[in-house]
Amino acid sequence: MKTSSRRLQRGKWIACIWSGFALIAAMQTVFVMRAEGMHHAWLRLFFTTALSFLPWAIATSMVMRLSRQFPLARSTSGASWSVHLATCLLIGLAFAAWSTWLDKALDPYGNGYPTGPFLHAFLVRFFDGIVSFLVLYVTILAVSFVLDSRSRLAHQQMETARLNEQLSRAQLEALRRQIEPHFLFNSLNAIAGLVRERKNDTAVSMIAGLSDFLRRVLEDSTRQQVPLAEELEFTRKYLEIQKARFVERLQFTVDVPHELLPAQVPTLMLQLIVENAIKHGIAQRAQGGRIRIAASRADNQLTLSVYNDGPAVIWDNMRSGVGLANMKTRLESLYGDAFALRMLTHQAGGPEPGGVEVSVSVPFQE
Repeated sequence: MKTSSRRLQRGKWIACIWSGFALIAAMQTVFVMRAEGMHHAWLRLFFTTALSFLPWAIATSMVMRLSRQFPLARSTSGASWSVHLATCLLIGLAFAAWSTWLDKALDPYGNGYPTGPFLHAFLVRFFDGIVSFLVLYVTILAVSFVLDSRSRLAHQQMETARLNEQLSRAQLEALRRQIEPHFLFNSLNAIAGLVRERKNDTAVSMIAGLSDFLRRVLEDSTRQQVPLAEELEFTRKYLEIQKARFVERLQFTVDVPHELLPAQVPTLMLQLIVENAIKHGIAQRAQGGRIRIAASRADNQLTLSVYNDGPAVIWDNMRSGVGLANMKTRLESLYGDAFALRMLTHQAGGPEPGGVEVSVSVPFQE
């Protein structure tokens, strides 16, 4: 269906171009002869000149097909040249026969032109126009080459974009599959610690929460981005699992405006930052601590931040971990350079009692 549509569209363009060319040639012939003071049947001369290009218009599609089947640019033998030369001469013969017949039938010059037998007039017309035939044929080949080159370039660009998209999806999926075991192993270690401490009820509760969390993650395993509302729900599930371990040692608050909930964010990104906050912050203090999750929008950037009031950590140590390294790679795959990943250490005595805040800014998308 698409091929038929393209052929029809190309046929329309060929008809329009040759019609314009024929009209220009006919008007030029009439105006030049009138300017030189000649007296002819101008209407018949106009139509005779315009209609004489009909063989070239009909043959254009064939020439364009031949240009693809026998490309001269990549030809290493004389076969392609012979095919095109023979085709050019055949079209020239058809043009000479057609235009001679038009002159005989319509007699645009009013003096029985051309005089003599049809064969003689036909041969004169053909040999006089060989150079013009070659020029027209080469012009058609050149236009066909340009159009085909643009078509191939557009196809290559589309194919490259499609392959890049597939590659990006594959890379993101591979990174995601690395992140999920990273979270799972940390959670199982926490459960193992509860079992060693003989907190069996808490361990069972944590296993149930982990099972529910992983089931919800696997249901959306094909999505690389989810609404912020879903990401917050995942993160709350994770915090509930961790709260079973830390009990009162872990407190958390969420400060996210309602209008930002539809924004698209990478899956498990927020949970990963919270996991690092617990590992490097809350778990390092006997009294535990608190975590605050916040979101804001400035211009067209969405910023998610996770603050914990635990001890300051060395950013290079956190960045070298599997989780944050994969998260940065995922962000680069999704947003290129249009993201920012920052860590800010709060000093005690300021607006915060001290601690660490990790923030990620990505383009706002709904």
